[in-house]
Amino acid sequence: MASDSMTSTAGSVAIPEGFQGVASDFSADKQAFPVPWGKAMMWIFLLSDTFIFTCFLTSYMNVRISTTMPWPNPSEVFALHIGGTDVPLILIAIMTFILITSSGTMAMAVNYGYRRNRARTTSLMLITAAFGATFVGMQAFEWTKLIVDEGIRPWGNPLGAAQFGSAFFMITGFHGAHVSAGVIYLCVVAMRVWNGFYDRKGTYETVEITGLYWHFVDLVWVFIFAFFYLW
Repeated sequence: MASDSMTSTAGSVAIPEGFQGVASDFSADKQAFPVPWGKAMMWIFLLSDTFIFTCFLTSYMNVRISTTMPWPNPSEVFALHIGGTDVPLILIAIMTFILITSSGTMAMAVNYGYRRNRARTTSLMLITAAFGATFVGMQAFEWTKLIVDEGIRPWGNPLGAAQFGSAFFMITGFHGAHVSAGVIYLCVVAMRVWNGFYDRKGTYETVEITGLYWHFVDLVWVFIFAFFYLW
């Protein structure tokens, strides 16, 4: 046993004791979890974004419950006049379907990225970006309809509670900005995939990181859809 102990001691690296030992250990640049730096930073960003959207939705629910003015019925406000009848939430349903579908194409892009299939990865990412651009375009149509036809403003609402307009434009506008940024992000990464940048780099982790951002944007919309449009 003494021999084993001596062998272990001889084969190990001596670490200073006390504060110098702590400083030496931390400065050794050891990795506790095998997570790429870019992915870790994206998770931190998404966590901070989660707090912001949580504050928005919590504030909205607080205003919705505490206001004394009648709150407009979303099924009526966001209805489209089609074929002589008002179809409730049809536009919102299509927008939700588009975003959910884009999550599927993004997941497939990540899968083909790790297979080093540049053509399919690029095409699927561009399809995902097209879905996102379509969503933003439909949201712009929705905003135009509410502002021009319904007269709803961030500071007023002829249909009921004034907070309805501010809550709607703040929450959907912030999310729409994320989708717009995501579309640009997708296009840039897709072009780099097509040009062989990640083949030369030796990893397609950036495609997966882009997917994390896009799935987060889609997930946030599910909560907005549930709390704002269905409640």
